[in-house]
Amino acid sequence: MNTLTLKERMKIPRQTMPEQAPDVRMTNFEEVNLGLSEEQAHLESLRCLQCKDQPCSSGCPVHVQIRDFIAAFSNGDYSRAVDIYKTDNILPAVCGRVCPQEVQCESKCVLAKRGEAVAIGRLIRFATDYQREHSTPKTETLPSPSGKQVAIVGSGPSGLTCAADLARRGHAVTVFEALHEVGGVLVYGIPEFRLPKRIVHEEVDALKKLGVEFKCDEVIGASETIDELMQNGYDAVFIGVGAGLPYFLDVPGENLIGIYSSNEFLTRVNLMKAYRFPEYDTPVFDCKDKVVAVFGGGNTAMDSVRTAKRLGAREAMIIYRRSEAELPCRKEEYGHAKEEGVHFTFLANPVEFLGTPDGWLKSVRLQRMELGEPDVSGRRRPVPVDGSEYELPIDMAIVAVGNGSNPLIQQTTPDLAFNKRGNIVADESTMATSKPGVYAGGDIVTGGATVILAMGAGRKAAAAIDQYLLGLAVGNQSVEADRPV
Repeated sequence: MNTLTLKERMKIPRQTMPEQAPDVRMTNFEEVNLGLSEEQAHLESLRCLQCKDQPCSSGCPVHVQIRDFIAAFSNGDYSRAVDIYKTDNILPAVCGRVCPQEVQCESKCVLAKRGEAVAIGRLIRFATDYQREHSTPKTETLPSPSGKQVAIVGSGPSGLTCAADLARRGHAVTVFEALHEVGGVLVYGIPEFRLPKRIVHEEVDALKKLGVEFKCDEVIGASETIDELMQNGYDAVFIGVGAGLPYFLDVPGENLIGIYSSNEFLTRVNLMKAYRFPEYDTPVFDCKDKVVAVFGGGNTAMDSVRTAKRLGAREAMIIYRRSEAELPCRKEEYGHAKEEGVHFTFLANPVEFLGTPDGWLKSVRLQRMELGEPDVSGRRRPVPVDGSEYELPIDMAIVAVGNGSNPLIQQTTPDLAFNKRGNIVADESTMATSKPGVYAGGDIVTGGATVILAMGAGRKAAAAIDQYLLGLAVGNQSVEADRPV
């Protein structure tokens, strides 16, 4: 098959991902996507044209050598393919499931110009799953210890990536995590049906084999400050604490019983296993036979509404102030939500929550919107329609309109520059902050973004920290407060 001509390769259709049927998956928290068969995966790999300039790699924030990965894959050497991928991306099984390839590597694929891109994400998912089931991952040879110690604050995607790259350079790395489990947003924010937690645990185990040490239940800024870490022997610090402070709608009645932030709702269900209550003693609002409204249109909103549906909601709906065309979530997540019976109300905005005399949510007052001129995001701005308010009965509300940065680091590190949004100011090329020896990346710098973008920041920071530790000037420059990021 590897002798196929270019024309024959281009005739192979993109392989369809097998999935649980919607009526089945709504009753469980098992993974929706079931993975390609080996035959499907091989056919998909043969679609790759092996472009000399690798445009797909240029679309990847961590610049995985995708052409070489697929070349090994198409020859049936899946373990070799994974090893190639892991050279640049330490979380392959995670990214094969949650990375938005359609707007990154796959968007640059030559085939996408006239048809459908090679399904890069599905191939890396297959390869990592195959390796896990059929072989033992290669043990990496590490350089001699450098004698330098680095503290990583936060065990999300940026922190894990930075930790791996620094360990591979011979530095001693300790990751401090505020919660009781390692993984950051990968374990508390993304539901089991999209990213099984055993996958995250296996990726973390790979870092432990590199010598990375993890300390949980350590809230940096409270248990220790950034300054104290450096005084206690760490030569450099990387801050990757994410953006975990939920935004709310700031409308009357938002304190009624039955209104959650998406952060609390998903953390209770994902990290604290509320979906397996009473096996796990973590209560969550009883969704069974209730009407649940989720406000927002991103991936977190889709995760929330699909979770509510699995918890037994009679009706689960998304209320979004823009139109379908402006939805920021992944196309796949939107499609899955519709298949699962989620109702979408577009061009509507909440103006007030209404409750019962004893303080329970009973309804929301909505105002119809219309689209005006584009705003700074490039999407058309929603404009209220006068006299269009109406009341919608609901039993539960989940607010998923974004997150800000926890102010704890800012409050306890006075010489660290932050911008007006409360994000750490960092150099775009090195992730260096205003504080010598301190670097930052991920959502704490950019605001809410994707897993792979956070990983890209972690890689940049690791390279700069390595140079800093070697006594070079790169990565140790200061930046002005309030500089755009």
